[in-house]
Amino acid sequence: MNSLTLSFNETMFNVVRYEQDIWLTSTELAQALGYKQENAVSKIFNRKADEFTQKMTQVVENPQLPNLGMRIFSLRGCHLIAMFARTPVAKEFRKWVLDVLDNEVLQQQIDTRIKINAQQQATLKEIVDRRCEGSVKRRTELWSRHNQHFRIPRYSELLAIHFQDAVHYLETLTLRTKPETEEVHMNVRAMAIHLVWLAGWWRQFGPAIRTLNPQLAGTIHDHFIDGAFVGWLYIEKDKVAQLRQRIDNYPWHMNSTDRYNLLNRT
Repeated sequence: MNSLTLSFNETMFNVVRYEQDIWLTSTELAQALGYKQENAVSKIFNRKADEFTQKMTQVVENPQLPNLGMRIFSLRGCHLIAMFARTPVAKEFRKWVLDVLDNEVLQQQIDTRIKINAQQQATLKEIVDRRCEGSVKRRTELWSRHNQHFRIPRYSELLAIHFQDAVHYLETLTLRTKPETEEVHMNVRAMAIHLVWLAGWWRQFGPAIRTLNPQLAGTIHDHFIDGAFVGWLYIEKDKVAQLRQRIDNYPWHMNSTDRYNLLNRT
């Protein structure tokens, strides 16, 4: 067991390192809680022993009195003792011991370099999925800038102590990549034009295909018709009439050279 020092008000603890955790002796804990009797904490424990686990309290060898053991309490055990205490400083001590516990957990994470767990990874991924709005470019920017900010090769390597900082960073990061609304609109419009042209082709050649193979024609007829119906909804109203005329008068039967000459004749 190795010792270090902590203090609360006027009490200086000879902290015991037991199983790599911080533990305080019952005598010094009683002093910190404002009890005059050294065995006051032991009395509290004896009354409430069923509420303590082995991770909260232990009896270990006393280095000053080898033949006598001494009761020690982990930080969680100290907090539980302080919950039962009725001294004026008990409330202040409970806050203090929780602060020490938080610092201890943080230090352990730093020392062992614990990485974020699967649930924390899922939380970060959910934020990125929501903020990228389906944009591959935005997703790439979010992860790239996140990893550069925390100096890690991939987000799964993020240390647990940086998790909350990562959440805040991803939620508040101002993206440089603009939304792809205009690009998506252009692609949808292009797809719509292809659909109405395919429907025009089907009006010309569908009857012949139906004669040759009614079953084949039946399986694809609705796709051409329904696809065109939706496609026209995405084409500007002032261009519908012109496009309909072009499709209706398109020389499907010509070869590419004759068709080009006809359509580009001045």
